[in-house]
Amino acid sequence: MGGRTPDLADPESLRVLIRLLRTHLGPYKKPIALLVLLQLLQTSTTLYLPTLNADIIDQGVANGDTGYILTHGGIMIAVSLVQVFCNIGAVFFGARTAAALGRDVRAGVFARVQSFSAREVGQFGAPSLITRTTNDVQQVQMLVLMAFTLMVSAPIMCVGGIIMALGQDVPLSGVLLAVVPVLGIAVSLIVRRMRPLFRTMQTRLDTVNRVLREQITGNRVIRAFVRDEYEQERFRGANTELTDVSLATGRLMALMFPTVMTVVNLSSVAVVWFGAHRIDSGGMQIGQLTAFLAYLMQIVMAVMMATFMFMMVPRAEVCAERIEEVLGTDTSVVAPKSPVTELRRHGHLEVRGADFTYPGAEASVLRGVDLVARPGEITAIIGSTGSGKSTLLGLVPRLMDATDGQVLVDGEDVRTLDPVLLAKTVSLVPQKPYLFSGTVATNLRYGNPDASDEELWHALEVAQAKEFVSALEGGLDAPIAQGGTNVSGGQRQRLAIARTLVQRPEIYLFDDSFSALDYATDAALRSALTRETAEATVVIVAQRVSTIRDADRIVVLDEGRVVGAGRHHELMADNETYREIVLSQLTEAEAA
Repeated sequence: MGGRTPDLADPESLRVLIRLLRTHLGPYKKPIALLVLLQLLQTSTTLYLPTLNADIIDQGVANGDTGYILTHGGIMIAVSLVQVFCNIGAVFFGARTAAALGRDVRAGVFARVQSFSAREVGQFGAPSLITRTTNDVQQVQMLVLMAFTLMVSAPIMCVGGIIMALGQDVPLSGVLLAVVPVLGIAVSLIVRRMRPLFRTMQTRLDTVNRVLREQITGNRVIRAFVRDEYEQERFRGANTELTDVSLATGRLMALMFPTVMTVVNLSSVAVVWFGAHRIDSGGMQIGQLTAFLAYLMQIVMAVMMATFMFMMVPRAEVCAERIEEVLGTDTSVVAPKSPVTELRRHGHLEVRGADFTYPGAEASVLRGVDLVARPGEITAIIGSTGSGKSTLLGLVPRLMDATDGQVLVDGEDVRTLDPVLLAKTVSLVPQKPYLFSGTVATNLRYGNPDASDEELWHALEVAQAKEFVSALEGGLDAPIAQGGTNVSGGQRQRLAIARTLVQRPEIYLFDDSFSALDYATDAALRSALTRETAEATVVIVAQRVSTIRDADRIVVLDEGRVVGAGRHHELMADNETYREIVLSQLTEAEAA
């Protein structure tokens, strides 16, 4: 999701950033108001100090008045203490508010991503969503922190410094008429070129994230095919592209500070040169020149602080656009406004004329699919790879919604059901089971937090996982790594099945959930499941014929259409597609 490349003169990016900040900073108006007040006080005291210093030089040092020096020196110390405390308070409230903003935006992005269906997740891509939730939010948070600690005081310092400098000597202030516009033009020209580079940087950061994620996840495949050098080269390419754009951005940043300092130093020389002539002619005093130089440096420091901000704004604008893309994307799976919270029947599943098409796809994955699954029966779905089996199961728990037709649970369209009710009624064991970091017990209780240890052990026994869990150090408290990478594929499948059994739904959906099991374990598990789910509705997707041949009803899918339905012997007799699948795995005698 690179988004559009904006015209640099187009303020749309800035408007997006301002809208994001206005929305999420709204709850923090009081601390922001206090912060601005503290910054105002701190800047005012900073502006007052050079005038006090000038008075001490001109009235105290020049006249040898020690009392005047001590009195005004004490005032300077008091003003400095006020400045320090105001600055500490402003930084404290600024840091807290910026951290709160980052927390709220991350929570908002996370909540929106959690509401996405598989369609929206695929549209953005997991690596990009991770980058947007972490790095992009961090860039906006850093901008806000810098704004609260620098940008609030910068304009006050700049305007106040000009006014105070005019109060010291009006003719000498003509130097400011040249310095400030030159600084502004130089900074704006450099920042203008940085915005597209920052956009490219974030996109290439997505690419590095994606490549790294693929290589970590697919480490075993890379090792198996000895593709280490190829993957290193692929990462090197993505890393080099990010480095190149980072270097280009760094060159512009490196150019900015020498430019600003050159203007500053030339202006200081000009002030001293013309100031010396003013002192020589009696137009101003030495203390006034000292104060004027101090105000010039304060003005320049204000411009430098603004420069820091201008360096961060383009990247923050790009990041805000990317964040808003996520926040502005509505899920295709929308919760009903008046949901059904109670079902009359229990476990009856029906699919009527369901179609499904992925965004941008030329052909539908499912076309006019009809299916009925009843309580107390096992309904199996079989078909060649790419026939739409997993997509069909995904429509039931609303991982995505059918683009046409209906999916009914107990006579109610799943789009009208309360999501909590649907989750309790339907449970899916996906084709690639995922376990979360934690323990065996925390994973099993994922769908039923109140389940007892006895219920967990019973579910493990049915899922043929009790033996290997008992052998683990800690048993139910044995640690599980992220994704379940510290257990085998078959063990992950059995733990995922046990997790579903602990939930005890009314409709069980098994999406090729027995593929990693050996034949003996598969047979024992199916036998135990038949007894455990005798009163529930069970739908099984499988590639292995032996897993589904005894099902009460077998539905045959081919290229997204139902081409047959019945029991094993019926389909063997009159369905050519089913016969081809069976005979590719079994002999004629075994099939009979």
